[in-house]
Amino acid sequence: MTGAQEFERVLDGSDKNVASFEHQGVPLIKRAQHFLHSTPAAVPLIVLVLAIIIFGIALGGRFFSSYTLTLILQQIAIVGILGAAQTLVILTAGIDLSIGVIMVISAVIMGNVAITYGIPTPIAVIGGLLVGGLCGLLNGFLVAFMKLPPFIVTLGTWNIVMATNFIYSANETIRDADVDAQAPLLHLFAASFRLGTAVLTLGVIAMVLLVLLLWYELNHTAWGRHVYAVGDDPEAAKLSGIQTKRVLLTVYTMSGVIAAFAAWVSIGRNGSISPSSAVTDYNLQAITATVIGGISLFGGRGSILGTLFGAMIVGVVSMGLNMLGADPQWKVLLTGVLIIAAVAIDQWIRKVSV
Repeated sequence: MTGAQEFERVLDGSDKNVASFEHQGVPLIKRAQHFLHSTPAAVPLIVLVLAIIIFGIALGGRFFSSYTLTLILQQIAIVGILGAAQTLVILTAGIDLSIGVIMVISAVIMGNVAITYGIPTPIAVIGGLLVGGLCGLLNGFLVAFMKLPPFIVTLGTWNIVMATNFIYSANETIRDADVDAQAPLLHLFAASFRLGTAVLTLGVIAMVLLVLLLWYELNHTAWGRHVYAVGDDPEAAKLSGIQTKRVLLTVYTMSGVIAAFAAWVSIGRNGSISPSSAVTDYNLQAITATVIGGISLFGGRGSILGTLFGAMIVGVVSMGLNMLGADPQWKVLLTGVLIIAAVAIDQWIRKVSV
């Protein structure tokens, strides 16, 4: 008993201050590097705010109007959804070059099943989603089980899906009027509503909700942690008990389904269904939004919120330059600069963990 009391007296006289790590000796640049490393969506958000301020100063009230800002959101809805699909793949240190054509063939399937074959529109939509999922499943199987490089696999399936799209559709466009008359549900995401003076479409709401859902899945579920782990170090993830093949298969399949969902949104946005839109650079636009959004091409780092910000940056720059009457090539030039800058910043931020 006496020994216990002596021990307590020693504890009473001990220092009770909590250990802390001072940042006084850490340079400001290092602290910024640590902050950006822990908050990957911060860089694209800062760039987005700066872009809005710059064009707002140059254009005045015209640019800051709710109509202009919501129009930007409407224009990036499709790319934002495809960027979300691309983000999942790039987080696993892969890449999907086929999501653009998967979106187009899914739209063609939806349109033909509903209009040409006269099958109820809900079944047509499900059919399009299934086609997108099967295309993604094929990519995932070849990457996860056949151990083929994602770039080569998706480059190959890009050609296969594009050719199938043109062969199946005979390159015939389904007109806007026919969709309205026979399958108005395909135009669901074109529906708009007012929020004060702002005009939003269901396509914009779908993009935001999808990104928020995926953000939750990636940050608050075991599956999301596994995605980051596989992208960061697949061998270490496998040794820790993560079924890396299943994760890759799931990610590529989800990418295909999301691309098919983007097809439904695109029908509402474009009105008609054109197989020839497969030649549009949707793949590059999605990759651009993802990279500018701070998703590391080396995998395992980044936030899907950054992808949304990246798509908005491209939309703001495009709209701002159009309103200034600038040559369209300036948009291409600035996009290239932003991509290189994003990769350079990612490399600099990654050094914090070295």
